[in-house]
Amino acid sequence: MMQKNISHEFFAPPEARRQLVDFMDFLKARYADVRHAGKSALSDEPFIGMWRNSEDMRDSSVQADGLL
Repeated sequence: MMQKNISHEFFAPPEARRQLVDFMDFLKARYADVRHAGKSALSDEPFIGMWRNSEDMRDSSVQADGLL
C-alpha cells in the first residue's frame, strides 16, 4: 500500500517510479527479519508478574496511599 502511495506522489517519469518501487521492494526483503528481531511476547518477559505473590501488593491502593 505504501509503495503505491509513494510512487504516485513521486513526480517523475514512469521508469523512475518503477525504480523507486523496485528499490522499496529490495529494502523490504533485505530488512524483513530485522522488523521482528528481538521482539518477544510481553507475557514472556521476566518482569511481568514479578510481584504476583508479594504480600505487600495484595491491596495496591494501600501501597499507593503510602506514597503520598
